Amino acid sequence: MSDDAVDRAQRALEEGISRDFGAAMSYADYLDLDTLLSAQHPRSSPPQHDELLFIVQHQVAELWLKLLLHELRSARSLLAADELAPALKRLARVKHVQRQLVEMWDVLATLTPSEYAQIRPFLATSSGFQSHQYRAVEFLLGNKNAEMVRVFEHDAAARDDLGALLAEPTLYDEFLRLLARRGYPVPAEVLERDVTLPYRLVPALVEVVAAVYAAPAEHWGVYETCEELVDVEDLFQQWRFRHLQVVTRTIGHKAGTGGSSGVDFLRRALDLTFFPELYEVRSRVG
Repeated sequence: MSDDAVDRAQRALEEGISRDFGAAMSYADYLDLDTLLSAQHPRSSPPQHDELLFIVQHQVAELWLKLLLHELRSARSLLAADELAPALKRLARVKHVQRQLVEMWDVLATLTPSEYAQIRPFLATSSGFQSHQYRAVEFLLGNKNAEMVRVFEHDAAARDDLGALLAEPTLYDEFLRLLARRGYPVPAEVLERDVTLPYRLVPALVEVVAAVYAAPAEHWGVYETCEELVDVEDLFQQWRFRHLQVVTRTIGHKAGTGGSSGVDFLRRALDLTFFPELYEVRSRVG
């Protein structure tokens, strides 16, 4: 091969590229890759090839959930501070994270029933049902459930985090409080509700939202936020549906490892809604 062909087949390192990391921070140092990449501990015996897929899938999901919580908490704080524009920026990122979580199910769907059966016994009673970060996302969006806090009595940090979120306003609560501060006639029962309970439809609030949808140009920021919230719920429901479908194709109607009824339990979640007025208003438009 000629020298010219070699030059075209490889990219020479530039002189300025760092090479000595004896004292300088490296990529692996910054990301703590030694810890991250050594956190996978397959338990199957004899070892099963597909267990690493199952572990990595769920660990990556937990990392995305960590970022999702970071962005949702920030969006909630910005709404509480009447900073609508940056809150919308946070929600835009939330939606991109949600899409990653939805699309991840396609990878796990490559695990056939026979392959999963080889590793399922080694999961014991562990289950995604026990993901405290997933529950934290639900609490932030409005699906409060005090019983879920008790599931984490074994983990003081998770229990306390969920307990705090249970007592705090949701993302939707802060949006509705912002509307009230801007002069929208948000019903007192909404502003004074017990935030430890799951949010429930308030018919009088539908009328407030209907007025926004009747004249979008006059209420653009609020209108845009309503649609962003609908996008967030839509993507959350897509996640729930893909979860249901993957579980159905993998274990059928078997009970879940954590003791739930499995697909029947997951299917009931599809009936839950975070922002009911934003869906109810659609029957009023036009």
